[in-house]
Amino acid sequence: MNNHQAFRADVLRRCGATEAEIEELLRYNQNVFDHSQACPGFPLEDEPFVETWAQYAEASEHDGVFSTLKEQLIQLQFPIQEGISQSDAYQTAIRRGQLNGHAGQHPELELVAPDALRLMLYPTPAGRIPVLITTERSDFVRLVQALTRRNEPQVVPPSMGACMVAGYNNWGRIRALRLAWTAKHPGATEAAWKQAFRRIIPQKALYQDRFILLSDGPYSAVPAASLGLTDAQWRSCSLAIRLEHECAHYFTRRVLGSMRNALFDEVLADYMGLVVAVGRFRADWFLRFMGLERFPHYREGGRLQNYRGKPPLSDRAFELLQTLVYHAAENLERFDARRTLDLSMTQQKAWLLWAISQLTLEQLAAENGATAIEQTVADAVRMYQDVVV
Repeated sequence: MNNHQAFRADVLRRCGATEAEIEELLRYNQNVFDHSQACPGFPLEDEPFVETWAQYAEASEHDGVFSTLKEQLIQLQFPIQEGISQSDAYQTAIRRGQLNGHAGQHPELELVAPDALRLMLYPTPAGRIPVLITTERSDFVRLVQALTRRNEPQVVPPSMGACMVAGYNNWGRIRALRLAWTAKHPGATEAAWKQAFRRIIPQKALYQDRFILLSDGPYSAVPAASLGLTDAQWRSCSLAIRLEHECAHYFTRRVLGSMRNALFDEVLADYMGLVVAVGRFRADWFLRFMGLERFPHYREGGRLQNYRGKPPLSDRAFELLQTLVYHAAENLERFDARRTLDLSMTQQKAWLLWAISQLTLEQLAAENGATAIEQTVADAVRMYQDVVV
């Protein structure tokens, strides 16, 4: 065991973990982010799909967002229906990009408030990313089911109000590729295009998209009254937290090579969501989101249980995880009270994300966790200033 692992193990041991539980949590809390290479500057250039979504945004000003996207995103031409993903029409559309191949066989997806759907290209340190926002909860659920659940009526948890759609095969972009290829190869056969397409398939940046779905419902299903806010105040704040939360995930995926449904990712993303939306990190709000507002009591239904892992942590390890989360929140609040970085500046937001993402939950929860965060951030700032110079 190296010094880093030994330090983490000691933190867990001080929390009362047995050797078996230490091994379980060291594995669960392993940091998989890749910090081997610093980027020269932020924001990064937009990924290739952003240009296409900018065209969608422009078209939606005249035709509406939902109408525009239905012409481009195949899943929006199918309803949410049990078993539909196994139908021949659906399989043909998804595999071949034939948008109208199911005409007359199924109704299209319907939204309760289609005119309320908004599309924007949001600037982040990792480049702009398309964001779809709806104020109607049932419409958010339908969009999640259509775009990530193969139009099947799978349950979307009430605590879920945002979704990152990743690796989306955009047949509109593929059709554009074919048109460009055909213009260069007039008279080419269908077989020739298929051969050319096989060479395109490994180049996923040419046809795969990433975008965010957001609702403005209460964040983590926490009621406004429990935070001393009006419903309108909390809906607005919830949307801002979700947006920055998902953008933090986008940063770690594009810059650090990973975006997981894991607790450390969520701690980092909630930290960024709160400090940008509220102006500071509020440990009491964060712990309520997680179901730990009455620590050491855990409230069933809190978000923490969504990140228990696969296979799930043992009951005792999950209790220890709650202790780590509680102390990590306290230390993040202490650090943030002394934070000097201006998060309205893209570069400084990136530096903060880069720095904290180098740590582990055990380091955040350690007795000197606030000081460790501060030192890590200071080191990252110096490194990036040297790189930029």
